[in-house]
Amino acid sequence: MKAKVHVMLKEGVLDPQGAAIQHALGALGFAGVNEVRQGKVILLDLADGTTEPMIAEMCEKLLANTVIESYTIEIMS
Repeated sequence: MKAKVHVMLKEGVLDPQGAAIQHALGALGFAGVNEVRQGKVILLDLADGTTEPMIAEMCEKLLANTVIESYTIEIMS
């Protein structure tokens, strides 16, 4: 089984990497980029029988800093 975990900074948390990307896009001539939020994607190849609550526990304990980040889990076949 495969799973994809999307981790993003929560709304209201400053995103300096996103701001740097937004600035660089403007400098390259891409007008109209109002905001950029940068995150990460973690691909997991898991043993059969791994449940979504087990993946959520992985996120809570290691993959995401839940104080400032939120995450979503996408189960893939």
